[in-house]
Amino acid sequence: MEEPQNQNQPNKPSNKGMQNFTRYSGIAFQMIGIILITTFGGIKLDKLTGWKTPVFTIVLSLLGVFAAIYVSIKDFLKK
Repeated sequence: MEEPQNQNQPNKPSNKGMQNFTRYSGIAFQMIGIILITTFGGIKLDKLTGWKTPVFTIVLSLLGVFAAIYVSIKDFLKK
C-alpha cells in the first residue's frame, strides 16, 4: 500500500518559487528600511545642526545605500 504524498513538501517546485519570492521580497524591504532609517537620521541631524548644506543627509543616505547593498549581497550568498 502506497503512502499518501504530503502536499506541503518543501522540495516541490511551486513551494520553491514561493520561498524565493518571500526571501527576495524580505531582502528588498530590509534594504528599503536601512536606507530610510539612515536618510531620516541624516535629516534629523541636519535640522539639529542648522547647516544650509544637508551634509548629514547626503553622507548617511549614501552610507545607508552601501550598507543595504552589503547586507543584501550577504543574504544572497547565504543559502
